[in-house]
Amino acid sequence: MTNIMYKTDSVIRQEGMKILLDKMGMVDAERFISLIIREPFDYTKWREDLFDNMSLQELAQKANEYCESFE
Repeated sequence: MTNIMYKTDSVIRQEGMKILLDKMGMVDAERFISLIIREPFDYTKWREDLFDNMSLQELAQKANEYCESFE
């Protein structure tokens, strides 16, 4: 049996804010949060439609570019 530790909502919020601030900076992180709050946003639908107009080759190229950005 696997012992899985679940994070509390508070911990997830703290980690999310830290990531936003580290990656985007204070101003853009605040703008992002403000956009999410004021606009109706269905994350599941967004993810389903994200790659609809992209060929498999384009998707693979973008994935490779993303991976290379961490080298």
